[in-house]
Amino acid sequence: MSAEREADAAAPARTLQVVQAPAAQVLAPAMAPRVAAAPLARRAAALERVQAVAGQLVPQLQYQIMRLGTAGQAGLAALVGALAVAIGALVPAYHALQTLNADIARAQHPSAVNNIEQAIPHLVASLPTRAQIPAVIGLVVTQAKEAGVSLDKGHYLYVPPKSGAIARYELEFPVKAGYPEIRSFINRTLGAVPAAALSKLHVERKAVADPAVNADIGFVVFVRSE
Repeated sequence: MSAEREADAAAPARTLQVVQAPAAQVLAPAMAPRVAAAPLARRAAALERVQAVAGQLVPQLQYQIMRLGTAGQAGLAALVGALAVAIGALVPAYHALQTLNADIARAQHPSAVNNIEQAIPHLVASLPTRAQIPAVIGLVVTQAKEAGVSLDKGHYLYVPPKSGAIARYELEFPVKAGYPEIRSFINRTLGAVPAAALSKLHVERKAVADPAVNADIGFVVFVRSE
């Protein structure tokens, strides 16, 4: 009996040693599934919220449809059907219209480009040459006289072409005349010399009551290279 009691007394000591031994090894595998299950739990919670919102919206939609009554429901069905038919008919028509517009634009562009390309040689050929500039200047002087503007001074500068076959003459006239006469002189010159363009106009009046103004008028006359 004394030997059995000694064995019973020693048994709990051995049991405590076995339980206390590897506590960290027992807890680590148990926590791993909990960490992995956290994202799944969040996804499940989000899905439950979506289902809850859908569960609230569907009954409300059904209630609103039921409020329409039989005639309202039939009208709604007819409206939905008509909308579907309209969409099915209008979308192809819209695409057909877009295609037609694109075809028209493609058909118009080449002709416009060809017309411009054909017009450029004719335009260059219509420009005066350097030998014709004295006659052009005489025509400008004539337009000034008819407009009542006296051209006492004038500056001329020839600018050779940088590239291509078009050069230019820069003409500048300081004049003193009334503003209506100056405007008439400019309009007459641009009408009589198609190769000319107005490049400069500076007008200054010395006094408010002075009917005449001082003006610097500049023209550019385009010429073709011979």
